[in-house]
Amino acid sequence: MKTANVVGKICLFCLIVFSKICFFSASGANSEDNNNGCDINPCMNNGVCENEEGNIKCHCSQERQNGHLYGGPYCTILLLGCERQWCQNGAKCSPYLDNGRHRYCCICPEGFIGTKCQTSTTFSFEQNGFMQVRTFLTNVFEPLNVTLSFRTLQAKAMLLQCHVDDQLLTLELVDGRLRHTFQRGQEMEMILLELPFMVTDGQWHTVKASLHDSTLGLSLEDLSCTGGTCNMELQIDKAESELGSGVSGLTVIPNIYIGGTAEQHTASNFLGCMRDVWLNSHVVMPGSGPQAPFKQFNVVQDCTDGDPCRQNPCHNRGRCVKTGWRSFICQCYRPYEGEHCLDEYVTARFGNEDLESYATFIVEDNPGVGFTLSMFVRTRRPQGLLLVLSNSTSQYLRVWLEAGRVKVQINNFESLVGRETVNDGHFHLITVLVEPEFLTLFLSAKSQGRVPIRSVLIQAEDAVHVGGLPGRSASLTFGGYFKGCVQDLRLNTRRLQFYPISVPVSSYRLENLVKVTRSCPGDDSCSDGRLVFELQGGKGDSYVHVQSLALVNDGRWHQGHLSMYSPTLQTSRWRMVVDEHWEMPSISFTTSGDLGFLREGVDIFLGGLGPDSGGNLVGCLGLVEIGGLVLPYYSDSEKNLPRPQIEQFLKTSGSPYYGCWGFNVCDLDTCHNGGVCEDLFNLFKCHCLADWKGTKCEYSVNSCTSNPCVHGTCREVTAAYECLCDVGYTGKRCEVEVDVCTHHKCGNGGTCLRGLKRYACLCPRNTTGPFCRYPKLPVSVCGNEKWNYSCFNGGNCSSVEDTCDCLPGFAGQWCELELDECASDPCLNGGFCRNLINRFHCVCEMSFAGDHCQIDVSDFYVYVFLLLWQNIFQLLSYLILRLDDDPEIEWNGANDD
Repeated sequence: MKTANVVGKICLFCLIVFSKICFFSASGANSEDNNNGCDINPCMNNGVCENEEGNIKCHCSQERQNGHLYGGPYCTILLLGCERQWCQNGAKCSPYLDNGRHRYCCICPEGFIGTKCQTSTTFSFEQNGFMQVRTFLTNVFEPLNVTLSFRTLQAKAMLLQCHVDDQLLTLELVDGRLRHTFQRGQEMEMILLELPFMVTDGQWHTVKASLHDSTLGLSLEDLSCTGGTCNMELQIDKAESELGSGVSGLTVIPNIYIGGTAEQHTASNFLGCMRDVWLNSHVVMPGSGPQAPFKQFNVVQDCTDGDPCRQNPCHNRGRCVKTGWRSFICQCYRPYEGEHCLDEYVTARFGNEDLESYATFIVEDNPGVGFTLSMFVRTRRPQGLLLVLSNSTSQYLRVWLEAGRVKVQINNFESLVGRETVNDGHFHLITVLVEPEFLTLFLSAKSQGRVPIRSVLIQAEDAVHVGGLPGRSASLTFGGYFKGCVQDLRLNTRRLQFYPISVPVSSYRLENLVKVTRSCPGDDSCSDGRLVFELQGGKGDSYVHVQSLALVNDGRWHQGHLSMYSPTLQTSRWRMVVDEHWEMPSISFTTSGDLGFLREGVDIFLGGLGPDSGGNLVGCLGLVEIGGLVLPYYSDSEKNLPRPQIEQFLKTSGSPYYGCWGFNVCDLDTCHNGGVCEDLFNLFKCHCLADWKGTKCEYSVNSCTSNPCVHGTCREVTAAYECLCDVGYTGKRCEVEVDVCTHHKCGNGGTCLRGLKRYACLCPRNTTGPFCRYPKLPVSVCGNEKWNYSCFNGGNCSSVEDTCDCLPGFAGQWCELELDECASDPCLNGGFCRNLINRFHCVCEMSFAGDHCQIDVSDFYVYVFLLLWQNIFQLLSYLILRLDDDPEIEWNGANDD
């Protein structure tokens, strides 16, 4: 039985009534003299007469006659049932007579059912959505028919799937075409039926699948589909011999999944809309109640196919691009990523608390001779090393700050310096474009210059150093370690993440991260934070200064109103009102004229005097009105707005950034120990729990609990703490190391070397001792007038050219090396070896004695007297040796020069 896909589904009740009413038997219209009663055409209003064995029937026309429909035995009764009909959702009303009473029925359009077509059968699947329904079969041999309409753009998706034990019968979309497949267990999927028509064009298509008398059927019931290719059948008994046993078991199907399943499977879940899903004579719809599906997930009523970008799903100024029906992508502005531009690259802070910090990345591919380096940078320091590219032999690209400007150097030769400064405390996008023959520098997409260069090649295993180099002296050559913030660093399209974000992105491997912290909260907030108004109307006028009573640097919107206190006078004091608090105005002490000087050719600056002026506003401005006229943020070419007034303000600069956003200072765990962060527009305020205090809730109310003293002992005092510093340290938190060389005692030109809580003296070549106060073994100068050399440590000139005859205990070409007599570990039984010139001395443990600690003197009764005197002698010898001892630091011959 084939179901026709007409415009509307006619309710079964209407069909029954029409079969009884419209085919009315006119028994009184026949006679023996007139065997064909239709000759006189008794049916009116274009009704069609039919004579069946002497009985006349009138088939009333379904076309309106003079705007009306007629019924009755002879089509003469005006049908009035639709005059007060309640058909909904565009349904067609059909009037009829029922035992002389006027009635109507509703012919529903596709997607609606019910006596008044009030119920929608349309629903849509969101991501990973599905429905599970139980079959309504009461007999295992009863036929199973499933009819549904769908629309989608997916080339591969699952429409239906029947589960019987470990067997799956699936109706799916593959390459945009309908396909019936069968799979048992882990066996390979078998194709049973496939229709050749493309049905993933976003339009509605109706498909019918049936299983009856061992016959599997599949048909596409579109009006545009004609011919035998729209219907296909398969005999299961025959397929069983060709495809293997098990297919015939599908005559009993307990569960049907629509749109997908809750389990992982090969077919993709359906994403789109369905309507008029009929399982035999039962309609399937999402919802609740006894007729609801057994299970449903991510299924919603109706089918919305509007523009997905209408609701602006892309955050942080991201641009929404529609890619198809109900699909879109977000083109995110840097430094944001993610499906909806919600993930921001973590900002790395270098030089926090003046620490020497840097990071190193390893290049894992071969970018080649052309590449692009880009990053956001924020700093107030005029100098500092930003980035270095190096290989195993040299540093071939450097980027650093010099007098607040970006400087780039290639191969230690070609250089390029930016024209604009970047050390203003704002974020700047720095881009270095390296081409095979040219180097170009950009600041916020604005070119800073271009110079010819020799080619630069980046290869795998090259290093990218950020913020500084491991060697302190190497960083000092280029302004020292960078102090500031770096965000969204990229080499071509590969990211260099200091701290990874949740979105998977292609990034180079982080090799080292030394003293680099997260986030970049501003520490340069205005100490005052009040709104200030200054005015001098003319050369002869007084200078007016007025400021607000309340602070306005709290990150919230404020409204300011400035006006003359007495506007009718030629000069007047000026009044400032903030946030509509007219009862608490700020009034100037001096008077001045009005703003008449703004009438002709005067430049008005908003937010600052220019990028190089310094002290520009960091924040947002709403509408600004002067004399009742709004300053336009759009030019006439951007917005076609009527401006009828004669006096106007004209925008002459470029377009500002529309919208109001600041740095997400609260997104990076700014407040510690459970504190709640309040965003104050590029500043933050931490609301601490009861037991914590401090700017970041870093200090316990019991101040010493957090161990604030770095190198010392904490002591509680009133509402604070006091640090008792260890030797060698000072400062409030004992964080400053004392310079032990400030009052050193190194004599005879000796150099003071700093150590842990002490110092040592590096003596000239002719002195020795703890403070370089004793003469060293003599040095002999050898050679002739053409060349000479020195013999150290008492060595004498040798008859062999360029060599020395050394004293015992010294070696080397010039006797510069002292032999270590303890290298052979001559002291036994745990004795400590002390190296002396040309000899050694063993300091033995209590139970041993002898030159090599080889004598066991542990027998108390025999050796007690000898042991006592032995240890006293060793102690005295040790103390005598220490009196003439050098500092505990070894210098080689190179240090003597």
